[in-house]
Amino acid sequence: MKKLINDVAHIVPDMLAGLAALHPHLSLLQGKNIVLRADAREAAARGEVALISGGGAGHEPAHGGYVGAGMLSAAVAGEVFTSPSTDAVLDAIRAVAGPAGVLLIVKNYTGDRLNFGLAAEIARAQGIAVEMVVVADDVALSAHGDHAGRRGLAGTVLVHKIAGAAAARGASLADVAQAAREAAAAMGTMGVALTPCTVPAAGKPGFTLGESEIEWGLGIHGEAGIERGVLVSATEAVARLLLQIAGDLRLESGDRVALLVNNLGGTPASELDIVAGAALKLLAQRGIRVERAWAGTFLSALEMSGISLTLLRIDDQRLALLDAATQAPAWPSTGGRIAATAGAAVQAAPVPPPSTHAERLSRDAQLRRVIDAVCACLEQAEPVLTDMDQQVGDGDLGISMARAAQGIREEIGNWPSEKDPAAVLRAMSSTVRRVVGGTSGPLYAIMLMRAAASLEQQGRADAAGWAAAFSEAVAGVMELGGAKAGDRTMVDALLPAAAAMQASLSSSADANAAVAAAATAAAEGASATAAMVPRRGRSSYIGQRALGHPDPGAHAAALWLASVRDTLKA
Repeated sequence: MKKLINDVAHIVPDMLAGLAALHPHLSLLQGKNIVLRADAREAAARGEVALISGGGAGHEPAHGGYVGAGMLSAAVAGEVFTSPSTDAVLDAIRAVAGPAGVLLIVKNYTGDRLNFGLAAEIARAQGIAVEMVVVADDVALSAHGDHAGRRGLAGTVLVHKIAGAAAARGASLADVAQAAREAAAAMGTMGVALTPCTVPAAGKPGFTLGESEIEWGLGIHGEAGIERGVLVSATEAVARLLLQIAGDLRLESGDRVALLVNNLGGTPASELDIVAGAALKLLAQRGIRVERAWAGTFLSALEMSGISLTLLRIDDQRLALLDAATQAPAWPSTGGRIAATAGAAVQAAPVPPPSTHAERLSRDAQLRRVIDAVCACLEQAEPVLTDMDQQVGDGDLGISMARAAQGIREEIGNWPSEKDPAAVLRAMSSTVRRVVGGTSGPLYAIMLMRAAASLEQQGRADAAGWAAAFSEAVAGVMELGGAKAGDRTMVDALLPAAAAMQASLSSSADANAAVAAAATAAAEGASATAAMVPRRGRSSYIGQRALGHPDPGAHAAALWLASVRDTLKA
C-alpha cells in the first residue's frame, strides 16, 4: 500500500486540519473530526436553518468540502468508510443549532442512518428542532429489492446544494427539508469502476478486477457492484448508465435535467471530459435538455478509478437553487452552464491550399520504395520503441513514430514526383509536423526541411548530394534540439552515421556502401548510449537510472537507417 499519510490512525484529523488551514471560512470543532462554517453560530442566530451531513472519510471532497455559506453548516467525518458515532453527530448538532433548527442530510447506508437518526432523536429530546432527509439515489439496485435499500451516492452533493441555497434564503426547516426530499426523489445515480480501492486500515483492495474487467453499479465504500463485465468504450459505458438512470426516472424527450459526472477518485480529467461529452451527446439525441452539467471529483471512493453519472430533474425553482452562490470550496465556480450547441467550435483559420503537381511520386520509384520501407520499419518497431521509452522516458516514442508512418502512408500518393526529391522531402516534413507532436515531430520535420533545402541549394541529388543533405539534416536537429554528441539522444546515432557516409564516399565507395556504413555507425552509436549519462532529451530527468538502457530515439534512427540500407541493396 502506497499512500501519502503519516499514520493510519490519524488520517482523518490530519486531512481535516489541512482542509481548514486552506480555507479561512472553515473551522474545526476542538478535539472532534467535525468541520464547521466559521460563522455557523452567527448564521444560526440570524434564523438560518443549519445543515449537517457527513459519513465515513474517503469520499473527499465530500463532506467537508461542501461546508460554507450556501451549503452545509457542518460536516461530521468518521474513520475511512465508517459512519461517525452518534455522539459525534450530536456534537455537530449542538455546535450549529439555532432557533430555526437543523436538517441532517444522510446517505442511505445503515451505519449513517442509525447514528444520524439516533443523534436526531436525542437532540429533539433536548429541545432542538431536527429533521432528517435520507438520500438513496443508486438506481443500480431495484427500488423494492431484497437489500438494505438503495445507497446514497454522488447525487447527495446536489441535495446539499439545493437545501443549502434554500436555507440561505431564509426558508423554514420544513421547507428546506421538503426541497431536499423532493430533490432526492427526483434524481438517479449509477457508477462503473475500472479498479478497486484500498482502505488504509485494511492495506489491500476490497475486491480485485482483471485487466479487462470493470464493475457495474457499485457503491462508494470499495464494495463490489451488481455485475462484473468486460471493458467497454466510454460511449458504451455512458450509454448503459444513462439508460438505467433515465429509465428509472422515466425521463422523456423535452424533460429538463442537471448532469453530474463524478470521478470516483482515480480517473484523469481527460477521461471525465470524454465521459461528459458522450453523456451530453447521448442525452441530446434523446431530446433531454441538460440545463446544467458539471464534471469533476465530487464524492469519491479513495483512489478508485471510475465514474458515476447523476441526473436530476429540474424546474426553474430548483435551477435557481443550483445557481445560487456558495462559499463551499468544493462546489465548482463554473456554474455548470454548457454551450448552447454541444461541440460548437470556432472555425479554423484558412490553410493555404497544397501545391499541385502534374506528376505524382511513382510507386516503383526508388525514393518511394525507401520511404515505404522506413514506414513499415517504424510501424513494426512500435512495441519495442514504446517499451524502451517507458524504461527511460514518457513512453510515447513508439506511438509517435508509428503515427508518423501512418500519416505518410495516407498522404504519399499526393506528393510530387521523384524528379523533385526536395519537394518530396518538404511534403514529408509537412505531414510529420502535422501528425506528430511531442519531441519527435519537430525534430524529424526540421531534418527533412534542412535536407530539402540542401538538395535545392546543391542542385544535385546524387550520392554526394544526399550525403551533404543528410549532414545538413543532422545539423538542423542539433540546432533546434540543442543536443550534441554524448548527450544521449538521437544525435548520437545520426551524427556518426552522417560522418560515416561522407567518409565512405570520400574513399570512392558507391552509394550503397556509403549507406551501409552510415547504418552500421548509427547502430553502434545507438548501442553506445546505454553507457551515457543523459544530459538532454527524455532520459535527462532520470539521470543515472537510464544507464544500461539504450536511448530510444537513437535506436529508432538506427532502425530506419538500416531499412534504407536493406531497401537499396534489394
